[in-house]
Amino acid sequence: MGILKKTKRNIRFLKKISENPFGFINPLNLTKISPKASKEKLGKSPGTLVYVGKERQEPIKIHVIDYTKSNVQEFEAKKVEDVFKYRDKKSVTWINIIGIHNTEVIRKIGDYFNLHPLLLEDVVNTNQRPKLEEFDNNIFQVMKMIYYDEEKNQIKTEQMSIVLGEGFVISFQEKEGDVFEPIRNRIRSKRVRLLNQDYLNYALVDLVVDNYFLVLENLGEQIGKIEENLMLDSNSKTLNIIYGLKRELILVRKFVLPLREVINSLQRTDSKLIKKETKTYIKDVYDHEIQVLDIIDTYRDMLSGLQDLYLSITSNKMNEVMKVLTIIATIFIPLTFIAGIYGMNFEYMPELGYKWAYFIVWGIMILVALIMIIYFKRKKWI
Repeated sequence: MGILKKTKRNIRFLKKISENPFGFINPLNLTKISPKASKEKLGKSPGTLVYVGKERQEPIKIHVIDYTKSNVQEFEAKKVEDVFKYRDKKSVTWINIIGIHNTEVIRKIGDYFNLHPLLLEDVVNTNQRPKLEEFDNNIFQVMKMIYYDEEKNQIKTEQMSIVLGEGFVISFQEKEGDVFEPIRNRIRSKRVRLLNQDYLNYALVDLVVDNYFLVLENLGEQIGKIEENLMLDSNSKTLNIIYGLKRELILVRKFVLPLREVINSLQRTDSKLIKKETKTYIKDVYDHEIQVLDIIDTYRDMLSGLQDLYLSITSNKMNEVMKVLTIIATIFIPLTFIAGIYGMNFEYMPELGYKWAYFIVWGIMILVALIMIIYFKRKKWI
């Protein structure tokens, strides 16, 4: 009974996602760029701030956490000038900017914290490939933050830009909602290791990578359910689901693969902003990144195998149908031959004048059919 309930539940799951097999990650939402913004960027001088991304109207939020070993100050800045006083403080300051569509705010932040114009240009362009760039007084990192929204049962993704400077870390998000609440809780609990800005930077990158595992775990569950029910429900919807999951894996891999070089460059940098002790932890993140890529490749091979299995099952079903039709046709070939002979309109046919000829022909036809059926069964063709 338990297996039956599980099978029925998985079939309901397949029917649910088959209604929108490409909805787990919506590629249109990931790459939806305003054509107007793209045109405005053409011909501009390098460093010109033009927001390239999904159109947004909500106000930008600036969340600030400034902390030392004994004190934590956390607040929402009402205006951008409220964060300027934290640039030269000896404490560690994490400035999280939620919303990058207001380029004036980004420009003010960049001017005061002495951020390069090309850096700011990349911040407001949400179509960036994950990368790392070193400047004289900071390290700039771009990555894709992917997390699973349990309420909407879908994956969300956005570009995350992080600037590591002396005594501060500035992170830029496209929209509200992230994976960094555990880090905020650690800062509030006054964890000693987070007292360095380079360790805070590491913690942010580490949490982004760790959430890849959660996303892949959800994908793995879906692949497992499809594998369990493929033999029971191998219709065209199942193939659409497989194609949808393969497309999702390609998108995830597109975001994850370049991050490997970002993390590798982060652990090999000679910048004084990152201490030698922190590089050991960054190396661990690199190992996690390699594991993520291995899991993606494994899932991709599994989906390819499921696709081949689906095609084999479909082919076998077609072969069974053709086998039945061939047997039926083979049985009727001699019967059609007999009927054809006695259907000829010749005037002199001896059997036509015999009283029992009709019944004898029927008997011969039935006997031939029975002999052929018995022969096919002995050969195990039916």
